[in-house]
Amino acid sequence: MEKAWLILPGLLLLIGGGEWLVRGASRLASLLGVPPVVIGLSVVAFGTSAPELAVSILSAYRGQPDIAVGNVVGSNIVNILLILGLSAVVAPLAVSMRLIKIEVPMMIGTALLFFALAYDGKLTRLDGALLVVIFAAYLAWMARTARSETLLEAEVEEAGAMPRTGWTYLKLAGLIIAGLAGLVLGSEWLIQGAVAAARALGVSELVIGLTVVAVGTSLPELATSVIASMRGERDISVGNVVGSNIFNTLSVLGFSSLVAPDGMTVAPAMLRFDAVVMIGVSLACFPVFFNGFQIKRWEGALFVGYYVAYTVYLILYSSHHDALDEYTLAMGYFVLPLTGIALALTLIFAWNRQYLKPRRLLRKELQEQTRARTE
Repeated sequence: MEKAWLILPGLLLLIGGGEWLVRGASRLASLLGVPPVVIGLSVVAFGTSAPELAVSILSAYRGQPDIAVGNVVGSNIVNILLILGLSAVVAPLAVSMRLIKIEVPMMIGTALLFFALAYDGKLTRLDGALLVVIFAAYLAWMARTARSETLLEAEVEEAGAMPRTGWTYLKLAGLIIAGLAGLVLGSEWLIQGAVAAARALGVSELVIGLTVVAVGTSLPELATSVIASMRGERDISVGNVVGSNIFNTLSVLGFSSLVAPDGMTVAPAMLRFDAVVMIGVSLACFPVFFNGFQIKRWEGALFVGYYVAYTVYLILYSSHHDALDEYTLAMGYFVLPLTGIALALTLIFAWNRQYLKPRRLLRKELQEQTRARTE
């Protein structure tokens, strides 16, 4: 545990560095006349996922793919189960129709694409280039269709009131440099601490990446979503998580694969279990979101419970505990099948309520009007 203590200061530097970078970049872009929609799409998206990006790129470059890939997959699972769950427990979350029609299918598609590219056990530089190209196309499409990002309105107004002097530009540049330095140094400390903790505890770097590193780098999303839920801005919480998952899969994995000296190997255990869990929780979002266009408190509590169950499995698996077989049996043959049936029924009932029932009522009303005319 010689360097394990570096985990906490590394996380603090990562979070602080991301905040400094977003603040400096958004103000500087506004002063330079960059449209608010472009600031919103680039800065907000990058800001909350900056820790994941910094940690995964550095890990991939240093030849530690388990931490790089585990960080992304673990963060995506944390975002949906833990962050959305906790936010919904605070207050039911609103889900927009645009999110269901566009962003959620995109999130599911990127998770399936990762599984397909990594199925051979490796993410090559060509795979990384493909992910980055898709990400660039997605950003370009969003820039054409999205409106100004409300999260940055206050930031843009504040920047507009700032004096356009050389000292102002120098301060903002310093803030950006300090943010970048915090991200680099924080990710270095976090990786060193995570590797030391893994060796001391006798667990794999993959498990540390899926748990400690993933939760740590997802703290900005957690803070943003929970605070937005407490303030009543409940549509922001869901959009923040879904957008972050798309960003993680496309850009973080894409750039990490590009900088890795020989691509990134993907552990068989990751493909057999964790990647499947990521796809499963992404698919689970669709019926939950579609049912009433909100995430209720009990659904949020259920999400949190499933994250606890997932973490317990990782702990039992990494420690080769005697209870692992019984736990796997209970989850695989009872809990997960029942959950799948419940989600399928939820989707069927929601589809009936949202589409089929209104059409039946409309058809009945038209028939009654036709009958009245003939009489």
